[in-house]
Amino acid sequence: MNKYNQNKEKKVLLVGAGPMAIEYAKVLKHLDISFDVIGRGLKSAHKFHEVTGISPTIGGIDEHFEKKNDLLSYNKAIIAVSEKELGHAARSILKYGIIEVLVEKPGAFDLDDLINLKIFAEKNKAKIFIGYNRRFYSSVQHAIKIIGNDGGVTSFNFEFTEWSHIISNLLKEDGVKENWFLHNSTHVIDLAFFIGGSPKEIKCYKNGSLDWHKNGSIFCGAGISNLNALFSYQANWTSPGRWSVEFLTKNHRLILRPLEKLQIQKIGYVAIEEVDIDNKLDIAFKPGLYLQLKTFMEEQNILLSLDEQIENMKIYSNFMLNTSI
Repeated sequence: MNKYNQNKEKKVLLVGAGPMAIEYAKVLKHLDISFDVIGRGLKSAHKFHEVTGISPTIGGIDEHFEKKNDLLSYNKAIIAVSEKELGHAARSILKYGIIEVLVEKPGAFDLDDLINLKIFAEKNKAKIFIGYNRRFYSSVQHAIKIIGNDGGVTSFNFEFTEWSHIISNLLKEDGVKENWFLHNSTHVIDLAFFIGGSPKEIKCYKNGSLDWHKNGSIFCGAGISNLNALFSYQANWTSPGRWSVEFLTKNHRLILRPLEKLQIQKIGYVAIEEVDIDNKLDIAFKPGLYLQLKTFMEEQNILLSLDEQIENMKIYSNFMLNTSI
């Protein structure tokens, strides 16, 4: 019997039928986890069925549960809807007794939305986790092992440059591109602080603006983490660049550029070499998603909690200011 589904009456509820939900469904099927899917529109539902062979319930969360005789058939849920609907969808399912929920990053539309979700979660005694799949890349997991063997990170730096020439043409709901830093760039920042430690001091600078992102286009800053590692960052959304993170230890410089690959420079050498890693899962599935979902099913505590994300969002707000804490 599958260890994730020992009680056949318990299923995972997948909320959403878009591209990200399809990726979750692929992993759920591979792990032989029983699940149901809720979609909103016919177009996305047809595409979901075409790729996965599974037909979502159409019409929304309430309509789905109206069709079920047993409201307690789910003990876990995954929220993979559009950015603007994340918090609303997560709150909507809590009233049906689901006690563990994985919500796609950043967990809600903004900080106020996230705090409202926390209120609902506490009222319903539910545990909410936020899905930042970069934490679970094979390259990142390998880097974590090397960092542990070296005694930890002594300093780190990261870049979250976004490709404005592409993003400007994307069709998104109102407010999403205007908050692109939170909805996309935090993938990199979450990863950097997850390994190097959260800031206990940070100085932030910003400049410029874009038609779709008035609150800055060039960013830099520095600080010290709660692990006493010095860090710096920069991003220029009006110039060429890419996401990257570098972690420095007493023995190595570990370079994630692109994040899916790991390069290493050993102390005493100038050569930078690519590390051979076992990334079969990141090839077979959307990178990081298999291990993230497996971690959620096994209730491991390396997932980002709702409380941690609220504190992170307070820190992220400083990136949009010329300020220090």
